[in-house]
Amino acid sequence: MIGFFIKKAFFDGWDNLITLVGYNLGFLLVLLAAYGAIEAMAVSAVLGIVLLVFVSGLNSLYLGTVSFLTKSLAWYQKPSFSEIKTAFSDSWRHSLFHWLVNTLVLVILFFVIPFYMSYQTLAMFAIAVVLFWVALALMLSLMYYFPLAAQILKDRPMKTFKKALLVVGDNMGFSIFFGIYTLINAAFTVVFATIIPGAAGISLSGQVAMKLLMFKYDYLEQHPDTPKRKVPWEELLFDERERVGKRSFKGMIFPWKE
Repeated sequence: MIGFFIKKAFFDGWDNLITLVGYNLGFLLVLLAAYGAIEAMAVSAVLGIVLLVFVSGLNSLYLGTVSFLTKSLAWYQKPSFSEIKTAFSDSWRHSLFHWLVNTLVLVILFFVIPFYMSYQTLAMFAIAVVLFWVALALMLSLMYYFPLAAQILKDRPMKTFKKALLVVGDNMGFSIFFGIYTLINAAFTVVFATIIPGAAGISLSGQVAMKLLMFKYDYLEQHPDTPKRKVPWEELLFDERERVGKRSFKGMIFPWKE
């Protein structure tokens, strides 16, 4: 499944490159707002922090909207410009919850853990370690949060988040891989000045990952006695493999050699 995920995520991004670049250009406004907030800290630390929290909320709102739009790309559809309003309307509640969880993670990592580490005792160190694993679990769950929200529209934010935590626990190996994959994409995003793959490309990969995992859960719902290690991935991914086709990175660059 991991190999096919990489292939599908890449070619879905390649086939919709112009669309993703357009979405990523919107994130430049968020980055400019973040830069302004950081500059404001030189004048007032309190004002700067307040502005950074506001920018974090703006980022969650935009990220949620883009994630709902990239769901269509993962399902081989082309969202129109008019669908942006619908995507925002469907995602804003989940985006606000994402903002709260994201803020909690940042507070734990940059304030709470350093506070406990400053005591330099074994008990405080143990608490800091536990808090680190809590923050890590929250960050891993956020990778699935918007994809789940987009693919199961009826759920409320808290229910979606609980399902995201369950997905992490049920797919720990893939979740660790997906976390590393996301970090690599984030590094490429910095190298290419946020244009590619950017937040939109990362959102698309999340939708692809969740789409493939949903095949597994749909199958287990119909075959509850099947051990999870014996899920017939070849059968479940047959149609997706056919849609993606026998494409290769070499053929993308040198199509005449295929």
